[in-house]
Amino acid sequence: MVDLRNLKAWIEAARLRTLPLALASIIVGSLLAGDAFRLEVLLLSVLTATLLQILSNFANDYGDTQHGADSREREGPSRAVQSGLISPKAMWRMILIFGVLSFVSGLILLYVAFGMANWSHWLVFLGLGIASIFAAVLYTMGKRPYGYMGLGDISVFLFFGWIGVGGTNFLHGLLWDSALMLPATSCGLLAVAVLNLNNIRDIESDKKAGKNSIPVRLGRVRAMYYHWILLLVAISASVIYVFRQPWQWQELLFLFVLPLLFINGRAVWQKRSAAALDPYLKQMAISALLFALLLGLGHWV
Repeated sequence: MVDLRNLKAWIEAARLRTLPLALASIIVGSLLAGDAFRLEVLLLSVLTATLLQILSNFANDYGDTQHGADSREREGPSRAVQSGLISPKAMWRMILIFGVLSFVSGLILLYVAFGMANWSHWLVFLGLGIASIFAAVLYTMGKRPYGYMGLGDISVFLFFGWIGVGGTNFLHGLLWDSALMLPATSCGLLAVAVLNLNNIRDIESDKKAGKNSIPVRLGRVRAMYYHWILLLVAISASVIYVFRQPWQWQELLFLFVLPLLFINGRAVWQKRSAAALDPYLKQMAISALLFALLLGLGHWV
């Protein structure tokens, strides 16, 4: 059985502060559905995304310890498996449990969205769901984890951006709107910004472990420029989306998040130690969620 006595360690391993990232794309995709919005689709999408995010965090804890990225020399917060609070065996079992829960939740979501018809839609989204589970697990696990090859940014952009927003929106109204790729790009890039900040924080330990993240490949200074590019392009994509259609002032509500994004970008530029950067991971994740909420609500009201 999985040992749940150390509940605090399990909660920390779940990294609840990353959950806003799982919700941002779901919220945008749902609220931009307009009259096609379905509450049951939103709730099941949130549940599935949350399970996938926790699955990814557990797998990341396990995989980075196995590959040496979460060693004693790591400057960031200690991880549950690396610190010995949770055994590798117990974590592996929890990964399996959340993998199954994610799959079952996804199946229920597809049934609610499509019923027993639209088998072509079933096959496409079933494929995307299975890909999401594999992407969550194989980021740091396996013999050749793609996160160690610097491909994490691409995966995060796709699943937290284009697939997250576009896929969720389609589940509501069963219609495809290519214009949604602009706000989807914003969500994806803001999620990548969280990952980039995390990788800048861990750049030294990642180098030693052979984890060739984007900051390791670019170097710290170029990674800081990259961070600003992510933030600026994310903002620009949503501004273009609003201006491409008949719009009202409330659709620019997301611009109120700009000060928070500026604070985050400045912190990445000025803060050097892992301890100083760590609080801005949560701040960036919350900023991405607020951006998504205001973008969606601005269209909704």
